[in-house]
Amino acid sequence: MRWVAGFFALGLMMALFHRLTAASPVAARAALALGFLLVAAWPAGEVARRARLPRITAFVLLGLCAGPAWLNLVRADEVAALGFVGDACTALIAFAAGSLVPLATLRAERAALGRLAGGTIAFPFAAVTLVTLSVSPWFPLTVHQPFGNALAVALALGTIAVASSPVVTLALMDELDARGPFARAVLGVTIVKDVVLIVLLALVLAVARIGGSAGAVHLGVGAAALARLAGSLAVGVALGAFISQYLRLVRRDAALVLVTLAFVPVIVASFLQGEALLVALAAGIYVGSVIQEEAERLRAELARAALPVYAVTFLLAGAGFRLEALADLWPWVLLLAGLRAVALRYGTLWAGRSPVVTLALAREGWLGLISQAGAVLGLATAARLAFPAWGISLQALVVAMVAVYEVVGPICFRRALVRVRDVKEVADVGAVTLADGAVVGAAGGLRRPGDGSPIGRL
Repeated sequence: MRWVAGFFALGLMMALFHRLTAASPVAARAALALGFLLVAAWPAGEVARRARLPRITAFVLLGLCAGPAWLNLVRADEVAALGFVGDACTALIAFAAGSLVPLATLRAERAALGRLAGGTIAFPFAAVTLVTLSVSPWFPLTVHQPFGNALAVALALGTIAVASSPVVTLALMDELDARGPFARAVLGVTIVKDVVLIVLLALVLAVARIGGSAGAVHLGVGAAALARLAGSLAVGVALGAFISQYLRLVRRDAALVLVTLAFVPVIVASFLQGEALLVALAAGIYVGSVIQEEAERLRAELARAALPVYAVTFLLAGAGFRLEALADLWPWVLLLAGLRAVALRYGTLWAGRSPVVTLALAREGWLGLISQAGAVLGLATAARLAFPAWGISLQALVVAMVAVYEVVGPICFRRALVRVRDVKEVADVGAVTLADGAVVGAAGGLRRPGDGSPIGRL
């Protein structure tokens, strides 16, 4: 009851200041809105923890409720003004994710990661493409379109279905203190898929240009957008080299380095019209590969401010969603989302036929690959530019699906981590059922199946 009263009081205060500051400069209103969101984020996270849900899901839902999509306590221009801050926090998380998967790890685990990435790329791509093409006479984006254009839409949606989010993956790993082989493998697969996506979309644009009708595909514009995404990776490598050299010479000022890693990718990406997440991700992989000890020190420094960084990232992500397309296209969103989840499931099962892939990854790995965010929105923008006739509708559909994945995905990954027991703090993740039916309680006690009587502690 206390939590409900607290939320109600915060909501009233936000509504009051929302009216009183309507004529104020947008920067002042944006700062006030962010402050209120951060204050509300702590009780929202506690409610989620008690309900055994991920905190980041609570942050996304809080931002969605307070933002323009529903209550409009945070206006659209305020969300836009805070975009720079949100991108900077996302860049920090992406750097940390990249630094956890250095090139040495990718080489050592290349067989398993390659098999998993191959299965979770091929199956969703094929399933979404074929089903979209088969329902093209009724699908809103392809109604009355010739076969070539319908094929282009299907291929674009199939490509976007491949994406997964390393940012969401790392957020759950940090929240549950999951650093085992299962969590690291899932993180590695998400990073590999983000890089492969750029190449895959380039191939899709080439095929769409050949099969599409005249004027349906602007290959030059789409290629330029993809080149900027690929250039973001190159810029990230250069930034990583600079940071590595600095850390070799000056073994201090970790906070200054983190500030640089937060804002430089955003500034560079804004100047080059690239993707800040890819810049930071590439920089993290480089730094983690070259000076792993210093990368660990940076991650430890970042961990001290992890909660507000994650809160800002996912609060603003939720506030930035526009769900008009979800209201109009929700049956198609559910169809494509469900189809993608099933395809990911069979993709990991196929990968599990190889002895290099563990049974846990084969059975539960797909649950960690459902989330989407960040880079997939950049791909949707590239698709919008490449397909001018229906690219705006495609982008709106993708944003609606990403909103669903960003809410559901963390819940699924949390469930997978609990199932495979790849977490250190059982008390934080609730009860876990063992193979013999015994249950590990939330406090770490071992209880008999059936009557739940205690039989000792772990």
